[in-house]
Amino acid sequence: MNNEASPVSNTIIEALKNNKVIAYPTEAVFGVGCDPDSEHAVMALLMLKQRSIEKGLILIADNYEQLKPYIDDSALTQTQRDRMFASWPGPITWVIPAKSTTPKWLTGKFASLAVRVTDHSVVKELCLAYGKPLVSTSANLSGLPPCRTVEEVRKQFEDTIPIVEGNVGGRQNPSEIRDALTGELYRQG
Repeated sequence: MNNEASPVSNTIIEALKNNKVIAYPTEAVFGVGCDPDSEHAVMALLMLKQRSIEKGLILIADNYEQLKPYIDDSALTQTQRDRMFASWPGPITWVIPAKSTTPKWLTGKFASLAVRVTDHSVVKELCLAYGKPLVSTSANLSGLPPCRTVEEVRKQFEDTIPIVEGNVGGRQNPSEIRDALTGELYRQG
């Protein structure tokens, strides 16, 4: 049994419930994220990142069930699902057709949504404690490199957002992104 204190504090969960943006370690870099169902929180994240809403966002989750409210699982064949599940949990993000009810602040100009089931223990714990997936994009201000340590997050964001303490995984590159329907590679991991 691990006796270490959990990095996922009640303060972090309360921040998410109160439409705040948080920073947390992922497989390769720190991410910034928020409640995907909060337009206010997503708009704050986009403003913080200076990122266009048109680009769409990634949802990161502990398990596939957490993603089902946002994606059209019926659009996938069993073979496509099997290919996706073979890579999870892990650092591969899959682009899946979105449900018609999925907010445009998540999908941007697309009819699909990028999603990942993580194997990073802190993110898994965070998504389980919050009870849903989180928006996940690299923690960096426009034009600056992604943060890989708590100290780098503090330096770039100057204590404007709560930070989940922890270490990033050992990966050098952000997650690979693939199309779940075709297998096409969008971003090398």
